[in-house]
Amino acid sequence: MGPRASGRSAAAVVVLVLAALLGSAYALGRSMVPDEARPGATTHTAARTEYADQPAPSPSDARPTAGRSPDGEVATQDAERQPAAEGGDGLFGSRVTTGSRRVALTFDDGPHPDYTPQVLGVLREFNVRATFCVVGENAQSHPELIRAIVADGHTLCNHSWRHDVQLGRRSPDVIRADLLRTNAAIRAAVPDAPIAWYRQPGGAWTYPVVSVAEGLGMTPLHWNVDPSDWQAPGALRIATMITRSTTAGSVVLLHDAGGDRQGTVDALRHMLPELTSRFELEALPVDGTT
Repeated sequence: MGPRASGRSAAAVVVLVLAALLGSAYALGRSMVPDEARPGATTHTAARTEYADQPAPSPSDARPTAGRSPDGEVATQDAERQPAAEGGDGLFGSRVTTGSRRVALTFDDGPHPDYTPQVLGVLREFNVRATFCVVGENAQSHPELIRAIVADGHTLCNHSWRHDVQLGRRSPDVIRADLLRTNAAIRAAVPDAPIAWYRQPGGAWTYPVVSVAEGLGMTPLHWNVDPSDWQAPGALRIATMITRSTTAGSVVLLHDAGGDRQGTVDALRHMLPELTSRFELEALPVDGTT
């Protein structure tokens, strides 16, 4: 083979190698692009529940932004410039523990016509009293369940009208109207029932929402045991997380609505024998003190 033929062969080899390298780089680049960003890709949206509590944001996430709140109202309080509310052991003075050796089971987002009656039945079976943080629109839709909760000796807690995680970023007037509307729906079912507690959806506390709740006579209620049952991990995992994490004074976060809560109902049957043997489980006081 002559020098000219050898040169052409070498050039061909170089071209093939470069083509292979470019093809690999293109494939790698496409693999790093999310499916929804690719032309013609099908976007899959995860099924969403009506609402459910998420892990609490950091204090910086809970601060209202300057200017107008998401609903267009002007925010008149700035959490960064306000002192924490007095008496609580959590963010902005919210209550994280019971303040005693007693343990409080709390149920959020209800009432729900399928799951709340089941929860009430299991609690009744084990002679346990709990605290139900109810959503206003659900209380309005199911007043008979609010009456059943009270009739069984459980404590009521305001959990906002429509589970608005951003409520703490809104103006005090908007927050106040939301909480009053929720209280009115509860009292339409049980006129004389005390509503001594308020729980902010998502645990997204800000100074304005704490201040308004306290001004309405409600104590801000957080938690310190969260099995993330809103993710529906299964009854055994929920029960195991709670029995391992609960200590004297714990406030346990559970849900009786906001999605499929059968796992939570079943978890109660698994864990209540052990919890009742180790702790005194009681509803939070109706006067909002611990």
